[in-house]
Amino acid sequence: MGAGAAAGAQSKQEDATAKPARFEVASIRMIPADKVVPLAGSPISAPGEGLFRMREVTLPFAIAWAFGVDQNRVTGGPDWLNTQYFEISAKPEGDVGLTYAQVKPLVQQLLEDRFHLAYHREMQNRKGYALVVATGGPKLNASKSQEGYGYILRDGIRVQNRSLADLAGMLQFPLGQPVVDQTNLRGSFDFDLSYAPMDGTDSSLPSLSVALEEQLGLKLVSRQVPVQIFVIDHVDRVPVEN
Repeated sequence: MGAGAAAGAQSKQEDATAKPARFEVASIRMIPADKVVPLAGSPISAPGEGLFRMREVTLPFAIAWAFGVDQNRVTGGPDWLNTQYFEISAKPEGDVGLTYAQVKPLVQQLLEDRFHLAYHREMQNRKGYALVVATGGPKLNASKSQEGYGYILRDGIRVQNRSLADLAGMLQFPLGQPVVDQTNLRGSFDFDLSYAPMDGTDSSLPSLSVALEEQLGLKLVSRQVPVQIFVIDHVDRVPVEN
């Protein structure tokens, strides 16, 4: 067994060690393609509500959200995965509002129960970027805060009490490719990174790569990087009846 397969098998075993509780009741409705319309807001209901809903979502979207992976790292499965939409409505036991962290394991179990989702995880090398220290050295302030956050804005990233691995994870969104921290710098940091929007040309701010070097003393190097992939081994199109 290769290293990637072994890692995938171990991850699958870890996922299966403790089965989470299930929703008390759940309804899944298939949506015909001609009935799908763009939503004005988020397809996911707000946390804390008594009824959890996912509206007009594909299974790769639902899987990515529930398992905490990027949708572009969900692979495998049949051709219809990205064209078949669903609406999911589910109520937790006790009719209490749950946080997203509490809901996600229930959605994972729902996907396994109703769609017979089977999967494994494996490491693959993909085109992306390595985040490394620039020639002049890092320009980072160690965090003194007990609370942490990370915000991705159109023209910047705001971080408090977060690691450079967290920064690498956030950078993949404006870049559209995976980013792996290879700075070998440990600890948590605070910083405001400001850069020109990736979709604009009229900004007075520097590009993302220039901003990283000037403001944080870091740089991006294009290379093949190891990425954990969520591989769908099996999934049903028609869910088990409500």
